Order: sequence, then C-alpha cells, then structure tokens
Amino acid sequence: GRTWIEVNSQVHSFTADDTSHPQMAEIYAELRRLSGQMAEVGYTPDTRCVLHDGEVEQKEFSLCHHSEKMAIAFGLI
Repeated sequence: GRTWIEVNSQVHSFTADDTSHPQMAEIYAELRRLSGQMAEVGYTPDTRCVLHDGEVEQKEFSLCHHSEKMAIAFGLI
C-alpha cells in the first residue's frame, strides 16, 4: 500500500521499504529512535504475522518499515 502525509502544505507519499524520499536517512533514524523507546517500555513486535520467510531480525525490520510508520516518523521530524 501507499501512505500519504501532508506537512507544511506539501503532500509526501511512502510505500513499504521506500527509499526514494530525500529525507530517508532522517526518517530511518527517527524509526530507530522510536523503536528503541518502545523496546525500553517492553514492546516486542509480533513477527508471526510477517508472511515472508526469514530471520526474526528481518521480520522486525519489515514490520518497522511499513509505509504508515515511515509517514508518521516523517511527520515527527
């Protein structure tokens, strides 16, 4: 899917594992910061719903890089 967010009257669009946004490095940094905060309070991602085969770390990465989460992270920076 695709997620849109409007920031300062400009619409930004994201897809899962998107790397095309010019501020992607900052967005990924914000996602890491938020993931760290969530882990500190005991959150653990439920990787059972990830349909792709792979290691737990890869599944957690996939969950963290949904378009909705990237749009929210962008809105927060």
